[in-house]
Amino acid sequence: MGSRILVVEDETTIGDSVDIALRQAGFSVLRAQSLSEARLLLKTRPEVMVLDIGMPDGSGLDLCRELQNGPAPRIIFLSAHGTEIDRIVGLEIGADDYLTKPFSPRELVARVRAVLRRPPPRVPGAVAGRGLVIDPLSRRASIHGTVVDLPRLQLRILEILAAEPGRVFSRSQLMDLAWDHPEEALDRAVDSQVRHLRSALRQACAGSEPIRTVRGEGYALDEHWPPPP
Repeated sequence: MGSRILVVEDETTIGDSVDIALRQAGFSVLRAQSLSEARLLLKTRPEVMVLDIGMPDGSGLDLCRELQNGPAPRIIFLSAHGTEIDRIVGLEIGADDYLTKPFSPRELVARVRAVLRRPPPRVPGAVAGRGLVIDPLSRRASIHGTVVDLPRLQLRILEILAAEPGRVFSRSQLMDLAWDHPEEALDRAVDSQVRHLRSALRQACAGSEPIRTVRGEGYALDEHWPPPP
């Protein structure tokens, strides 16, 4: 069988049509009709999760947020709400794609294939020998051995900044490099993610200022950060 796909959908008719289309395309399919069932099936490590946002025991958005602090499958949201802000929220919290109901099962299969073709983010190991290490498997950063759990998007931003300490990256550059769908990101989303990232790094390395804001230009990782322990 092909890649393992977890379908989290409480509407039986939709779930059945998705199941049939994915199996006909050669995928192995797991089904969950609640978020609690999905959490159990995630232990099988599916490559992609097709996740309905409106589930009977909670929101798929919350499950997506939970998964950003560790290894997670690619996520394609299904939703009856297709406004621009709904799509942006879904993509900003870590989803790889977003499909609005009603949809064609064939289109969903094409979306699954597309996210499976995307290469995983390129993550460096040690950066500049200054005590910052980024682990590509656990999606964690550590500073002088202190682990910092970061959501996937913030980890990507840190990777980009840490690859060239001192270089100023504009908001548009960060969107192009870190976001899966940069065309749907907003400048204020970059500011928000950098603000949260900066706060997490400050907590892990007290008394230091990791990220410089260059007014009118963008953000840079301080070339002298992190300081010696």
